[in-house]
Amino acid sequence: MKIIDVIDRIIAYHPSFPADYNGCDGFKCGDPQAECTGIAVALVPTVDVIRRAATAGCNLLVVHEPTFFTSLDAAEGSQPFFSAVQEEKAALLKEYGITVWRDHDRMHAHQPDSIFTGVIRYLGWEDYRLAPEQQPVPMGYAFRLPKTTVGDLAAHLMKKLDLNGIRFVGKKDAVVETVAIVGHLFPGFGDDDKEEYGQKIIHAMDLGVDAVIPGEIIEWTALSYVRDAVALGKTKAVMNIGHFNMEELGMRFAADWVSELVEHALPVKYLPTKDLYNYMLNAERM
Repeated sequence: MKIIDVIDRIIAYHPSFPADYNGCDGFKCGDPQAECTGIAVALVPTVDVIRRAATAGCNLLVVHEPTFFTSLDAAEGSQPFFSAVQEEKAALLKEYGITVWRDHDRMHAHQPDSIFTGVIRYLGWEDYRLAPEQQPVPMGYAFRLPKTTVGDLAAHLMKKLDLNGIRFVGKKDAVVETVAIVGHLFPGFGDDDKEEYGQKIIHAMDLGVDAVIPGEIIEWTALSYVRDAVALGKTKAVMNIGHFNMEELGMRFAADWVSELVEHALPVKYLPTKDLYNYMLNAERM
């Protein structure tokens, strides 16, 4: 089976896109006509992931996030942006004979969203998800979990996502129950003429959401709201795990459905990207 045959099956699996689609999905480098020796699936095509894909014998790397450090993530050789690191990374991909296909917009257009289907499944929260008519957050997913503490929720996320640590706003021993995975808390995301997305999340927290898990963040809307709410004696929290960490398990799920699409005729390897962040605590405050 050729690489292009695998990609054709992936495209057919997703909702159809217009013929003039010009977004970030597509081939970033490599030879789509090469025979596929194996498929590696990863959230981010880091240098470490590329090396692990080569070691696993995979010459197709299906990813969700950018390869070459820009939002549009134009293919190698087709963008004016230049970086020495980008050049070395492209050379490494060429050396290993790896073709990179980015599947971002299609994954999020899939119904249900194929990234968050995997996140919810592998966090073990499928049975706790609120029905669509009960969802208090726009562009998000809310859950009524068995009562837990902010600290235990953080520990669960660290274990399931293999995090090096976690930043959170709130009190570690506060008891929470209604938790929501929400969108990016930055200006412009999900905004309309009347309200910023961060304000919408604040309204949802006012109405009973105890803790939120956002993607990208700014600190002057929902995070500042939670800090002040806690100072006023309310039980609120933000689990700031990071955008990539929040979506990581979506690619674990992608390995499941890609295997089915190729009828298990090719090896499919899920390669966790690993936590971007390292942490050092202030010993004077311990």
